[in-house]
Amino acid sequence: MYLTRHETPAGPRWALDDRFLPPDLRLGLLLQLPRAALGELLRAMPRGEPAAGRLLPPVEPEQEVWAAGVTYLRSREAREAESTVKDVYARVYEATRPELFFKAGGRRVVAHGGPIRVRDDSAWNVPEPELTLVVNAGGEIAGYCAGNDVSSRDIEGENPLYLPQAKVYSGSCAVGPGIVLVAPGDEDRLRELTIGLTVSRGGAVVFQGETRTSQIKRPLGELVAHLRRELDFPSGVFLMTGTGIVPPADFSLARGDVVRIGVGALTLENQVAKI
Repeated sequence: MYLTRHETPAGPRWALDDRFLPPDLRLGLLLQLPRAALGELLRAMPRGEPAAGRLLPPVEPEQEVWAAGVTYLRSREAREAESTVKDVYARVYEATRPELFFKAGGRRVVAHGGPIRVRDDSAWNVPEPELTLVVNAGGEIAGYCAGNDVSSRDIEGENPLYLPQAKVYSGSCAVGPGIVLVAPGDEDRLRELTIGLTVSRGGAVVFQGETRTSQIKRPLGELVAHLRRELDFPSGVFLMTGTGIVPPADFSLARGDVVRIGVGALTLENQVAKI
């Protein structure tokens, strides 16, 4: 099952498998349910006309997006190379406690087709394609989507304490295009997904990369459990799981670039804002 959120004249509206659901339905209510009950409810719910209207982020204002860092060996290597405090990232990669940080509130999330941004005060900016988990109020992985954790590598590399400025700013978080729901017992297939990244500039490809979610060092459930240790998410939460695709040091996003991210069968595409 596949959930999408659309702009309509009456306001945002959710659709299931390309058919509109009742207009008063909210993701926050769905994510209060156990995963099995969520699936049963959606299967029984009446569906209306074919979904239409611009895609919106599959995130509502009451949800937050969090992110995990240094979960792939490639990410550890890249962040050691960029940083003036190299051993910090080696220690995080090997530690029991993962790196977790707040990425965006729901209202700041960019949809498929919307503009992402690079910071004006940064000269080294990269996309970070990530499997993004959709977690219900009870801590179950209810689904997933594609995510882009746009980052300023020079700001974080200057000092790890600058990570919030490198990671959290307007246009730095894209999620979508929709949510693939995960049935009980299907979590293992989340470790078998291909993640791809293509950046195009002026119609020509300037960077491509690919990895697999099997390269994530930590179990996905472990990342969720650490996030929920001292936090509650009564309306659910989105968790980016880290990137294993890192462009070379001489690459930086430019305004006008088109970033295309594939996670399994999902494709998230955004253009870097020209202003």
